[in-house]
Amino acid sequence: MQFIQLDEGLVIIEEAFQKAKRIVEGYPDTKFTSEEYMKFHACVYTLCYKPGDDNKALLHEKFKKSLEETINSTVLPSLAAKENELLLRELVLMWSNYKLMAKWLCRFFEYLDRYYSSFCCGVSLGETSVDCFRSMVFNVLHSRIQAAAMSLINEERHGKQIDPKLLQDVMSIFKEIGENRSTSYYENFVQAMLEETATFYSQSSSQWVVYDSLTDYIQKVNWCIMQEKERAGRYLHPTSVIKLIQVPPFAF
Repeated sequence: MQFIQLDEGLVIIEEAFQKAKRIVEGYPDTKFTSEEYMKFHACVYTLCYKPGDDNKALLHEKFKKSLEETINSTVLPSLAAKENELLLRELVLMWSNYKLMAKWLCRFFEYLDRYYSSFCCGVSLGETSVDCFRSMVFNVLHSRIQAAAMSLINEERHGKQIDPKLLQDVMSIFKEIGENRSTSYYENFVQAMLEETATFYSQSSSQWVVYDSLTDYIQKVNWCIMQEKERAGRYLHPTSVIKLIQVPPFAF
């Protein structure tokens, strides 16, 4: 095995980070050749294995700092000025590209992950990448993201055509970001959606009671239940659908 100096190794690792960062910058088709993969993987392995030096903690911190730098320089600016549907679309794109970038980097750092990060830190590099996105992006923008998703749902209730696949993707992010956490972002969203639904139909029913006959009122109730069931089935988990379609009758 040919050992390399730390400074030399860090230059090679920085090359890997800069190329992987291009994925988040809008080039998701960025690929690494087998030669590049072997070079980056071997560099991390050599620095970790080198006798007399404890570079593992330094490399772990380098991995995390590089993710944070990418989020600060690329992810957050791309989301900052966007609202509503545009915000959701950009979030889905950024999360997808960020995960792909992290996947490549985790492959290069496989040895560090196996023999240091997961063992000594108790958190894998994959989990670290999610933690960085959660704390720096999702937690900061959570209220805006939730409001944007709720706005789309309300637009659909008022007859506007929306993209249900976009909401499916956003719900998936809620689940992924909150996985193995005490806070379930998805369940919190569902609860907020239930409250929003109850308010919407409470206001609607108060008008129907005044202007509609009993027959028309019941027809509208049944129609709304059917619409909510179809709507929720397109982007919510089946258990959440059951909760949601129970709201309109209770609100009435």
